Amino acid sequence: MFIDIDKLPKEGLTVNRDFEYPSAELVEEDAVFLKPVHVELTVKKYDDQVQVAGRIMTVLRFNCSRCLTPFEYPVDSRFDLIYLPEEIEEIKEELEEGDVNTLYYTAPHLDLREIVLEQLNLTFPFRLLCAENCPGICPVCGVVGRDGTCSCTVLGADPRFQPLKSIMKDKK
Repeated sequence: MFIDIDKLPKEGLTVNRDFEYPSAELVEEDAVFLKPVHVELTVKKYDDQVQVAGRIMTVLRFNCSRCLTPFEYPVDSRFDLIYLPEEIEEIKEELEEGDVNTLYYTAPHLDLREIVLEQLNLTFPFRLLCAENCPGICPVCGVVGRDGTCSCTVLGADPRFQPLKSIMKDKK
């Protein structure tokens, strides 16, 4: 969905709709959409600045990074972005603290579909876990820790990592 920046009404534009994306467009390879991406956003123009602010809601399915069990991941995220013409970026020499949410546009339009997808991908945590305290998989027998206990005995740490352990103790 393209928004023509030059044709934005003075009061701005409100968008309230669902977007369908193929799961392959997500940064997480095993992610699957369980619901369409619902978006509520406003686009306003102030001189050369274009503000895109809104909310993204959907539900995805991921595999846990520790136990590999599929789990649902609800997304309800807000964002507030400022777009400036690309010429201003060339004039500016240093980034300031508030520039994190400032982006630049070259064409006379913005692709809301791409903006929403980017913001959705930014909501994912570094490590996707089914639960914060997920015990993972037994390294010996492969039993998922939260499903039951195994009778395996895990020996101490790998002796090859002992030099690293001593370095960490020295730093404390």
